[in-house]
Amino acid sequence: MRGIYTLLLLVCSNVFMTVAWYGHLKLQQVGISKNWPLYLVILFSWSIALLEYACQVPANRVGFIDNGGPFTLMQLKVIQEVISLIVFTVLATLMFRGEALHWNHLAAFACLVAAVYFVFME
Repeated sequence: MRGIYTLLLLVCSNVFMTVAWYGHLKLQQVGISKNWPLYLVILFSWSIALLEYACQVPANRVGFIDNGGPFTLMQLKVIQEVISLIVFTVLATLMFRGEALHWNHLAAFACLVAAVYFVFME
């Protein structure tokens, strides 16, 4: 159960992270933040990133093997990276309609899946 809880928190964390890092570009694209000064864009992104950390830190604590979780430090990091790219891909294709997946993106994702496989090998 701790593993599932960890994965759900990592997904939640990465949704907030992607919105914090790239959401301001969408706001600029639609004209909402077009005239915002850079410091305001940074504060806006940091306020969302706080929610990311509120999910990321507990995910790592709950999931880490030394705290009773099922994952090693390396496994947590590789899982987080794969979740990050999946969440980014979904949100980027939904938020930015001009972004499209190409064969090379899918090949890169296959390499990441292979990385997950290898990191879990004994």
